[in-house]
Amino acid sequence: MLQTDWIALLITFLGTMFLIGELLVNMRGVFAVLGLGFITVFFSSYLAVDMFIIMMFVYFLGLTLMIIDGKLINDGTLATIGAAAMITAVGFSAPNWTAGLYSVIGVIAGGFSALIFLKVFKRRNMWNKMALNDQMTSEMGYNSMNESYQKLLGKTGSAQTDMRPSGTIEVDGEDYSAVSNGQWIYKGEPVTVASVDGTKIMVKKVQN
Repeated sequence: MLQTDWIALLITFLGTMFLIGELLVNMRGVFAVLGLGFITVFFSSYLAVDMFIIMMFVYFLGLTLMIIDGKLINDGTLATIGAAAMITAVGFSAPNWTAGLYSVIGVIAGGFSALIFLKVFKRRNMWNKMALNDQMTSEMGYNSMNESYQKLLGKTGSAQTDMRPSGTIEVDGEDYSAVSNGQWIYKGEPVTVASVDGTKIMVKKVQN
């Protein structure tokens, strides 16, 4: 068992930071090994073998859900569930509430601190695509695209998919990707284009 409770904060902080860091930047598995090592030390210090396996599974299930959300769904739902699973795993593994609180703080702080790696190391390609980091030049047709999107401002259409908050809308017979202004909009409901920023379209539900 770890000698003092505050060490749990340090170990969960480093473990989570390196594991999420490995997802964000291309470190060829170095961060993954470091993160796995720290997390293994944390769980093995407090748990018997059977509970060690269960809590490790819950922790990495949470990490997996965050990956799925970021790569495929991108609406934050699975990411939130995943973060809650990681926090639950470390919190319930601690022998007392003090160590549990330190552990939870370590996971949260480690997750946010991993973003620092984006400033230093090469970003993974899958995140580059999601973040739309391609340079928007006139040669690639973005200028004309932006102009056509600006013409949508104030127009009314309908949701082609459920928007939670992102989805697809139809305006003047054309489909566009859009996001709602924080509302959940269901398929078939009328929407109006509230704002256009480049190629990002924000819509709001038409109130009857």
